[in-house]
Amino acid sequence: MNIHNQGRALYLFPWFMIGICVLMILSAPAIQAETYIAGQLGFTHAQDTTRGRANDPTYAGLPAGTSVSNVNLNNSAMYGVKVGHYFESVSWLGVELEGFVTSPHRPQQRLTLGVPGSGNVTVEEGGATNRLIVVSPLLLARYQAGAVEPYAGIGPGLLLLHQQQLTSAASGTAYSQSYTGIGLNTQVGLRYRLTDHVSMFGEWKFNYARLNLPGQADVGHFGINAIATLHHFVFGIGYHF
Repeated sequence: MNIHNQGRALYLFPWFMIGICVLMILSAPAIQAETYIAGQLGFTHAQDTTRGRANDPTYAGLPAGTSVSNVNLNNSAMYGVKVGHYFESVSWLGVELEGFVTSPHRPQQRLTLGVPGSGNVTVEEGGATNRLIVVSPLLLARYQAGAVEPYAGIGPGLLLLHQQQLTSAASGTAYSQSYTGIGLNTQVGLRYRLTDHVSMFGEWKFNYARLNLPGQADVGHFGINAIATLHHFVFGIGYHF
């Protein structure tokens, strides 16, 4: 899939999620309000970053406007918690607050830089550890058919990223940097009631965000501004009040 088609798919994805929610709403039977808390554990598949550019390329002796090829990120384990509530007056509609942690580290790799006036050059970039915390409020819709309950949700995600590289390719000096931003968080899941109070669920989450990491002049690190997309495949256990 080329970048144009990827961009169109990412633009249409939230509307697809909203469509799923509308279908659930139109067909949902009357169900009771409830509150729940749950733990979740899973796997993060991190796609290569796209549409990257160097934030401060002069730190590495490069001119302004330098672009960066897709940066590869490793897959990672993830874990987190969530708390939610479905309303009595509109029992198919709910809200949820979730938080989870994942670590899609960046391996050592060769990057292609698009240098204005000079064409493409390649550089060896040292690996780095990433720790990403996502905190997200979501609007949920569900459909209950006996013990089985499909659901979908969408909302903004607060992303807190900390990155640390042990050695810089430019100077051999360690650096660390942090970024806080807002992205998109969505989920589609299937919950199964083991009892009236205990459930298990499987869930797919999708995150879309722009990461804007600063450069650091003292170690010759240029920083990067790029789109990141993460897919999370999650299993969890919930308790319902």
